[in-house]
Amino acid sequence: MAQKQSKARLGLGIFHKTLITLLLVALVPLAGIWSVNYRSTIAELARQADDQLESVTTELVGYVDSWVDMNHRMLRQNAMLAGMRSMRADLQDPILAQIVDVYDWTYLAFTVDPKGNNIGRSDGKELKFYGDREYVQQVLAGQALGQQVLVSRTTGKPAFILSVPIRDDAGGLAGVLAAGTSIADISDRVARTRIGDTGSAFLVDPAGRVIAHQDEAYTRERKDLANHPAFQAARQIGQTRATFVDETGERMIAAMATTRQGWILVAQQPYSEAFAAVSEANRQAIVLLGATVLVVALVAWLVTARLTRPIRNLTRIADAISRGGLDQTISETARADEIGALARAIDRLGTSVRYAMERLRRATPAAEAR
Repeated sequence: MAQKQSKARLGLGIFHKTLITLLLVALVPLAGIWSVNYRSTIAELARQADDQLESVTTELVGYVDSWVDMNHRMLRQNAMLAGMRSMRADLQDPILAQIVDVYDWTYLAFTVDPKGNNIGRSDGKELKFYGDREYVQQVLAGQALGQQVLVSRTTGKPAFILSVPIRDDAGGLAGVLAAGTSIADISDRVARTRIGDTGSAFLVDPAGRVIAHQDEAYTRERKDLANHPAFQAARQIGQTRATFVDETGERMIAAMATTRQGWILVAQQPYSEAFAAVSEANRQAIVLLGATVLVVALVAWLVTARLTRPIRNLTRIADAISRGGLDQTISETARADEIGALARAIDRLGTSVRYAMERLRRATPAAEAR
């Protein structure tokens, strides 16, 4: 029983050593290759994600700036017309009506005198006081362009109001020309933007209130996103890239850009989507690792079986010789490896012991006779 246990421990020890050796030989290079590929894949995917997000922000910011510039030029050109500079409602109203007719995204055009009183209107409705409006105060304070995103009192929907100064013949400030424009075009363009399968974009004003968002309720309510991590990073730190965890607990990557009006555009995408190829590569690496371990274990078992059987047989023969069993047949002597050399050495040992025993048996009677 003890002999069988000893043989079992011998076989198990050889198996363990063989398995460990083969695993090291197979897995160390594999781990090195995986590490290099993992780092290069991460770097490449990060570059691709950055390029994609930057491309989206550049395109959308360019669109917004061009849209605002077009409306600004339109207002400046109309503000220089003689009828507009007259600050007479009967001369201004036809021009204001034509602005709304030609630019279909403009729902209202009107003029205000330096005291904030409404002079002309495109819709012919009752005149109002506009001196408390931010976009009017900006122009009266000397700015070349006044602007404000708000929920229009005329339409009840989010709107973008632009205003420019009206100059008299001496170059002084005669009044303000303003136009209320729908931001539907901007909202649609931003809302339709998709980055990958689930990435999106949104646009907020300098205070963090929504101008355009894929969620219509956000746009309609002008939701406050001042605490959004991407807005915080862009506004307070001046970053153009950010990685954060959103309110649902999902890790996100984002790129931010600022328009000439100070609006901040954020393009964002789930980290899991942007780096999905890494997860897939890791899964493949785990499968490969598991397959490698199984193959190595099988090879180790086969190698161990080839090693332990002859070693156990030679151990048994050596034990038998030590007990006087000299008539042993050693089949491993024909092997050309170290086990064959050991078998031949044991065979020679057995032969030497047998000859020695023969000489001892022949010498014993003669010694007794003497």
